[in-house]
Amino acid sequence: MIDTVCGGHHSLVMRVLAVDDEGPALDDLVFLLRADSRVGEVNGARDGAAALRALDRALAEDRPFDAVFLDVRMPGIDGIVLGRLLAQFATPPRLVYVTAHEEHAVHAFEVHAADYLLKPVRPERLSQALGRIASPGEPPPAQEAEAVAVELSGVTRFVQPGEVHYIEAQGDYARLHTPGGSHLVRIPLAVLEERWRGAGLVRIHRSHLVAVPHITELRLDSGRCTVLVAGVELPVSRRHVRELRDLLLRRRP
Repeated sequence: MIDTVCGGHHSLVMRVLAVDDEGPALDDLVFLLRADSRVGEVNGARDGAAALRALDRALAEDRPFDAVFLDVRMPGIDGIVLGRLLAQFATPPRLVYVTAHEEHAVHAFEVHAADYLLKPVRPERLSQALGRIASPGEPPPAQEAEAVAVELSGVTRFVQPGEVHYIEAQGDYARLHTPGGSHLVRIPLAVLEERWRGAGLVRIHRSHLVAVPHITELRLDSGRCTVLVAGVELPVSRRHVRELRDLLLRRRP
């Protein structure tokens, strides 16, 4: 990053590489990045090979990129492979995945990416991602939890985290239980846990997240702990009992 002085205040200006094989998506991302005052230079690449060439050239010129905004699905070297290659750099750039497919968000956590963005990219979410890159030592800003798209009788609707009573892991999928029924989404439970952490959904078991406001009972019987959520009894693993009990006590009026 380049340290500049404006009106007596220091600010960090980033060099960013945006990678997407779809021209319109790349143009939109470059436009949004250039509109942010924290970004001083943006380069674009249409595939993984072009991105690697740009990264090598930047290192040879001793002007490395501070961040790479990376699409996942690309021909040749896709975003997953490229992300793993970047992680092996001596000083890797900060990585932000940009994808239209929510299930790929898990790869962001596998390679310790700074963030992941869903297409179409919203300016406010891009700004938050840039904030994480510019101030990696600071806690991430509070984010509005994003809805999850579900298919219902051929119609796509969006489920807000506040609608969810509990979530059940089913392999690489998760089932959202809401007052209107359950919805199977191709998003791993760990991704939803991270994504909706600030929305009152907490882990109680390797297979379950629950919405704390919807817990009506905490039961302890012969060393076994369960909670009652929307009339359904769910197990609480031993490692989560104390944390959950303390959390429920703090919520009492």
